Amino acid sequence: MGLYLFRLPDVGEGVAEAEIGAWYVKAGDVVQEDAPLVDMLTDKASVEITSPVTGTVLAVHGETGDFAPVGSILVELDVAGYGEAASAAKVETAKPESPAPKSMPVSAPLAAPATRQRASDIGVPLSSVTGTGPEGRILPDDLDAYAEPENAPVKSDGVTEIRIVGLRRKIAEKMQAAKRNIPHFAYVEEFDLTELEALRKELNDSRKTDQPKLTLLPFFMQAVVKLRPEFPNVNARYDDEAGILHAYDAVHIGIATQTPNGLVVPVVRHAETLDLWGCARELARVTETARDGTAGREDLSGSTITLTSLGTLGGIAATPVINAPEVAILGPNKLVERPVVRDGQVVIRTLMNLSSSFDHRIIDGFDAASYVQQLRRLIEKPALLFIR
Repeated sequence: MGLYLFRLPDVGEGVAEAEIGAWYVKAGDVVQEDAPLVDMLTDKASVEITSPVTGTVLAVHGETGDFAPVGSILVELDVAGYGEAASAAKVETAKPESPAPKSMPVSAPLAAPATRQRASDIGVPLSSVTGTGPEGRILPDDLDAYAEPENAPVKSDGVTEIRIVGLRRKIAEKMQAAKRNIPHFAYVEEFDLTELEALRKELNDSRKTDQPKLTLLPFFMQAVVKLRPEFPNVNARYDDEAGILHAYDAVHIGIATQTPNGLVVPVVRHAETLDLWGCARELARVTETARDGTAGREDLSGSTITLTSLGTLGGIAATPVINAPEVAILGPNKLVERPVVRDGQVVIRTLMNLSSSFDHRIIDGFDAASYVQQLRRLIEKPALLFIR
């Protein structure tokens, strides 16, 4: 048998180290070539590391949440045949005293890290569970069906400890720093979107096949661009250590986007150069790359103001957290139809609250309110958006 020392490979983007997200193996497990060993996390993505050889795990190095430098030993494997170990990759090997037959390949069951962790917690061997997901992947429901076949309700006093790692930890640290360092000034105003919704429907109904469907956000993006000359300090980033506010001519709009790995903010760059359809097209592109994990560094940095759409989940108001070092964030809420009095008559209008937060060190309350009122004027009379 031969000792195979598997080291953390270069995961790209100049990353010098990566965080251990979840182990798929433990000492004593038999793994086959290309079976998953561990998930490694960087600032931008989760990378599944697979085994280049078939062998028996002797030891794993590091726990979930630990950081491992590129080139450091992650897994020690006992590999059948000295020649196989020596040629499979550039690793250290120990020559066996005598030849031994190859281990029979054993397929690792397909399951998400959370499912594997729960199976370990309740003592269920995944090899005994029949998976109903794609390619036989074991789903949480499969685990429940195996562990509790009769679905009998049981009293539970258990507590699950979940270590916050990877992107989720980065988000937590950034939000904590933003709330600790920035005195937030929140402002909520009601917008009447009746005219804009009629325009949006008309544009969507008559759009060309190569034009994306318009949501509300492209209209807000156009309004943010139009207000920049009048409110230059809102489209800005504040370096509080140097005491310098950088007010930008370019409008780089961050779009708060929920992804399977947590909240990220891809950026629509140079929105001042885009028309309504261009904003919609670029908005769709950057949010899709954020969700599928293909967004590059350029797509995830450099925003000067952020939009966070809160409407799909409802809610009448929120207090969004500023995406530091920016100084403002805008959050459209849910659209609702309500009776209102206009010119002495009760009519049904389409209304929406806009929730916003401003850095009170930079933006005074009067200026914040003035900005939102001007934004409201543009959104309520959308023809103004197209007058240059």
